[in-house]
Amino acid sequence: MIVRILVRRLVLLVPLMLGIVLFVFVVMRFSDSDPASAYFQGANPTEQQLHDFRERNGLLDPFPVRYFAFVGDLLRGDLGVSALTRAPVVDQVTTALPLTMQLTFLGLGIALVLALVGGVTAAIHRDRLPDQLIRVVSLTGVAAPGFWLALLMIQYLAVDLGWFPTSGYVNPADSFTGWLRTMTLPALALSLPVAAQLTRIVRTAVVEELDKDYVRTAIGSGLPPVVVVGRNVLRNALMNPLTVLGLRVGYLLGGAVVIETIFNLPGMGKLMIDAVKNGDPAVVQGGVLTIAFGFVVVNLVIDVLYLLVNPRLRSAET
Repeated sequence: MIVRILVRRLVLLVPLMLGIVLFVFVVMRFSDSDPASAYFQGANPTEQQLHDFRERNGLLDPFPVRYFAFVGDLLRGDLGVSALTRAPVVDQVTTALPLTMQLTFLGLGIALVLALVGGVTAAIHRDRLPDQLIRVVSLTGVAAPGFWLALLMIQYLAVDLGWFPTSGYVNPADSFTGWLRTMTLPALALSLPVAAQLTRIVRTAVVEELDKDYVRTAIGSGLPPVVVVGRNVLRNALMNPLTVLGLRVGYLLGGAVVIETIFNLPGMGKLMIDAVKNGDPAVVQGGVLTIAFGFVVVNLVIDVLYLLVNPRLRSAET
């Protein structure tokens, strides 16, 4: 049943993907960046050389022809060629993407742990001191931008205390400890605003479940509260947090671009910002499409988690 539903969702993703490609392709056409000028950067090309480059790379073709040619290249895994480095964009993305995914999923893991622990604790101790403290902290976290937290962490935890490096990246294959030290501050700066928002949503969802009759009946029949909360309450309360989590993945991916720049991490953020500064539209376009597709795929995974958490949705889908 789940396989059939998953296949149906994958089929529905096809027009969505084509729409994303069309949107990015149209937006990039309004950019002032000229691949021909970027290609000859540092030189003094003639108008004929610029014209020959544009003709050779299909830049003078009608818009529909260029779009369908671009879609055809994407289906073959070709994101184009950088006008500056002359290297395939897919190679640059493949090099930068793993770090961004490491940062995103490390931040996602931290956010989930903090949100579940904080939200459930606040719900169980409703209107008491632990609940009040968690609500104040989570409200502060929601109001604090990730880049501001990153700067504070660099100043106090890296510069003043020296616990972490201020920037740079260590490959986990070379040193896991070094990787953890370089990724801790970026992951915390990325995850804390998301954790704060999810904590408030988890608290509200768990409080609603705790007030339901089945919880009182289960506890009255002698089941330990820990078992009732862990087995029943959390499973039923996870629907709303999962919905928000799917939407916040886009924030994590987009926020990773900013956080990478602050901590000088060689991920997708640095790749795209360098491409924007240097006027390399093919790299910008490839980076944006990669992040957009990643967001779509993660939301597909969230949809599957819905079906696993709530069997009633599987019945509704069929």
